[in-house]
Amino acid sequence: MDIAISLSDHTVLVAAVKATDLVTTLKTVGSFTVFAPTYAVFDKLPSGTVTTLLKPENKAQLGKILTYHVEAGNLDAVAVVAAIKAGNGKAVVTTVSGGKLTASLDKYKVMLTDESGKTAYVVAADLKGSNGVVPVIDGLVLPK
Repeated sequence: MDIAISLSDHTVLVAAVKATDLVTTLKTVGSFTVFAPTYAVFDKLPSGTVTTLLKPENKAQLGKILTYHVEAGNLDAVAVVAAIKAGNGKAVVTTVSGGKLTASLDKYKVMLTDESGKTAYVVAADLKGSNGVVPVIDGLVLPK
């Protein structure tokens, strides 16, 4: 969480995590991999989407979206690529929300595919924190 807070490109993500009371959870002892979309990702959403999701009455929905971006474990770039190779080109990650993300390689980039087939690419890897790692992604992945 401290990594996202320290980066100006993740202000919307930080606001969303705070709105869902997930800050404490993500700062606890344990290992987490947080696939962190940038500000630009949220900026591409239809006007009003972020404001609507940040409303208290949408806390559960926003929490599900956010926890779909989190894996309980420390998946640095080496571990992800090794899992993809061991899985014959694909590695399925179970998120904290219980959903599935599929990681694969598109040339030399790690691509995540959500349950609806939408993709996002890892654009920066291995931002390491005290309890996990943050791969920055260029898209929003969503649960079904």
